Amino acid sequence: MFTGLVECRGTVLRTERHGVDARMTLRSERPFADMTLGESVAVDGACLTVVAFDGPVFSVDVSAETLTKTTLGSKNPGSLVNLERALRLGDRLGGHLMQGHVDGVGTLVQKKMEGRSWRFYFTVPEELSPFIVAKGSIAVNGVSLTVNGCAPGRFDVNVIPHTADVTTLSLLTVGERVNIETDIIAKYVENILRAWTKPSSGDPMEKSRGIDTAFLLRHGFL
Repeated sequence: MFTGLVECRGTVLRTERHGVDARMTLRSERPFADMTLGESVAVDGACLTVVAFDGPVFSVDVSAETLTKTTLGSKNPGSLVNLERALRLGDRLGGHLMQGHVDGVGTLVQKKMEGRSWRFYFTVPEELSPFIVAKGSIAVNGVSLTVNGCAPGRFDVNVIPHTADVTTLSLLTVGERVNIETDIIAKYVENILRAWTKPSSGDPMEKSRGIDTAFLLRHGFL
């Protein structure tokens, strides 16, 4: 699990393709203390496993799924990325709970300054819209942000100066693609509700599984 509080930026040194997957080597801005083989690091929001390291330089294996479902497949030597190590039990949860499982790729369509902060406007696949709510949490390239506003297929966020300084977000240009992870709680709620609203089998003895007035009355909510 991650929090979306980026620890530092990293630079892609090389990507070695091995058939449909790859090994990516990166250099972090500072060495991670006590790094271990097999630990998880979020690279631009995608959870990857450390397979080798030497000081600030480390390597991760990137599966075919990750290469095709995120922006990592388009990273070249010199590309900057956001880095975060996995959350430890007992750490402060300053952002929001994230899995490092990218849900889809969005596109920056507008950016503008508002006071000392940036306002970013993104488009996303419409199937992600049910999980994006105003004042809810969302991760963009691994950065935990608060949704300012949203509509089907789009949302906008505010990026304060500190976040702009310590992440790669201020470097984004209009038209650039980003990794999006929506709120895990919203995904679980949607899955539970979908199960409750499955059509009836037609059996007259089967109680409706829909959440309607009768359901609320039966369970004491009305």
